[in-house]
Amino acid sequence: MLHCPRSIVKPAFILSVFLQMSFASSALAADPTGDWRVADNVANVRVAQCNGSMWGVVSWEVQPGRDSNNPDASKRNRPTLGMPILIDMKKKTGTESWEGQVYNAKDGQTYSASITPTDADHMEIKGCVMGFLCGGETWSRVAPPIPSSPANSMAKGAKAAGQKTAAATPPPAPPKTTGAAAPGAKGRPAGDIGDICLLPDIAGFAH
Repeated sequence: MLHCPRSIVKPAFILSVFLQMSFASSALAADPTGDWRVADNVANVRVAQCNGSMWGVVSWEVQPGRDSNNPDASKRNRPTLGMPILIDMKKKTGTESWEGQVYNAKDGQTYSASITPTDADHMEIKGCVMGFLCGGETWSRVAPPIPSSPANSMAKGAKAAGQKTAAATPPPAPPKTTGAAAPGAKGRPAGDIGDICLLPDIAGFAH
């Protein structure tokens, strides 16, 4: 039986543990699902995989609003809570990025966009007009990834995930949890939108 000196075994064991941790960290960093706090701290976006694409929906907001700038007059009175803003994003081959469209309620326009997790707690979103004039921002994670399932049932589980309440006025450093708004808060409960894959705008999307 081959015996290895302890001086070799110990470094090898440490290297093995390090590689396993690095792999786990990379896998988590590459998962864009979950709830994310936008850069200006006024809303959270819940991202989930629906029918093979990534979608993102406003799941919490400091101040409830209406999609008043939508070019479709029939949608100008719809609440911004539960509104899709990341649309049908596909995985880009050979990268940890997803590409599709982003809807900007501030101007009612839809742009080409990409999302790229930069680590376990941050995701970069970039949007471009006609392939140029690109801008972007970094979102911060406030809820864990959503396990993939036929109904994405865990997307409903702000409480099931043991999440705490999110403050009505977000602090400079976004908290790591999200959920129902605190008593007296202007924002609505994040759990109100439930499984985003069941929302009509997503469930009825024609591929």
